[in-house]
Amino acid sequence: MRRMKNLVLLRVGIDAGCGGIQGPLFTDGSFDFVCIPDNKRVSVHTYGNLCGKDERRLVDYFPESRRKGMAGQHIHLDPEFETFTYGDPTTPKRSLRTLKPGDLLVFYCGLQKWDADGGWNREHRPALYLAGFFEVALAGMAGDFEKKVLKTEFGKNFHVRYRTVFEKQKEDLVLVKGGPGSRLFRRGAPDQQHGKGPGRQAAQGAFSGNAEGVRQFWRPRFYSTKSTTLGGPWVRGQGSSVSGRPGVDRSGGNGTHHHLHLGLLRLGQPHAPACRSRRCR
Repeated sequence: MRRMKNLVLLRVGIDAGCGGIQGPLFTDGSFDFVCIPDNKRVSVHTYGNLCGKDERRLVDYFPESRRKGMAGQHIHLDPEFETFTYGDPTTPKRSLRTLKPGDLLVFYCGLQKWDADGGWNREHRPALYLAGFFEVALAGMAGDFEKKVLKTEFGKNFHVRYRTVFEKQKEDLVLVKGGPGSRLFRRGAPDQQHGKGPGRQAAQGAFSGNAEGVRQFWRPRFYSTKSTTLGGPWVRGQGSSVSGRPGVDRSGGNGTHHHLHLGLLRLGQPHAPACRSRRCR
C-alpha cells in the first residue's frame, strides 16, 4: 500500500518576539529571508556581514538606532537553503525525526512591506508568508547518524557546523535534510484583501480553526498532503510562477487555477511572547 505523505508547517525566521523586526517584503513581491539572532555568539555570520537582495546588508533592515549594535550580532543561520538543512534541539521539534523521504517540510515566516527609500511601511501590518520548503531526503536524531553522514549531509547546519554547539546539543538534536526538489521561494504575494481573501481561506483550511491563532504555533503542524488545502503540488508551484493577478497559481499542469496565495494570513503583531526562549536558540 502506498504511504500517505506528510506536509509539515513550521514557523521560522526573525520576528517581533525574536530579533525585533519582520523579514522585508519588497514592492516586486520578492523578499529577504532573515534568520533569528545567535545568542550563543559562535556563528561566522552577522547581520553586518551577511547580505540579502541587491547586496544589501541585513543590518540595514533594523531601525537606525539599533544598527550599530546589531551589525556585530551573530546570526543563527537555520534553516539554511544552500544545502537545505534544518536542526533543532528543543523538545517540541522532536517530532520532525519521524519525517520520511518525500514528505514536505514547509517553512513560513513573518514579512512586512519595506523599500529602500521609505523603509518599513507601517501602514502595512505584518503577515505570515510561505518562505520555502524541503522535500525531505533524510531526517532523524543527530546521535543516530554516522559521523560521515553528519559531515557530508549536515555539515553546513548551524547546530553541526559549530563544534561547541553540537557537543552540547547532539543528544537532543533533530536534523532534517532536504533533497533536490527543495527551494527557497523567490517571491511572495501580498494579501490584496487584507486577510479576508483566499489566503485566509487557505490557512483556515489547513489549520481547521481560527487562522490568526497560527501565530502561537511553535510546534510543527503535521498534515496529510491529501487532506490539507495546502497540498504538495500547490506548495511546489509557489514562489516563482505567480501570475499578475495576486493569488492565482497558473503553474499547475492540469489547467486548474488554485485561488490561493503565499500569504497564509494577516496578523496584527505576529510575535509569540511564550515562544521567545524556544525560538531564539
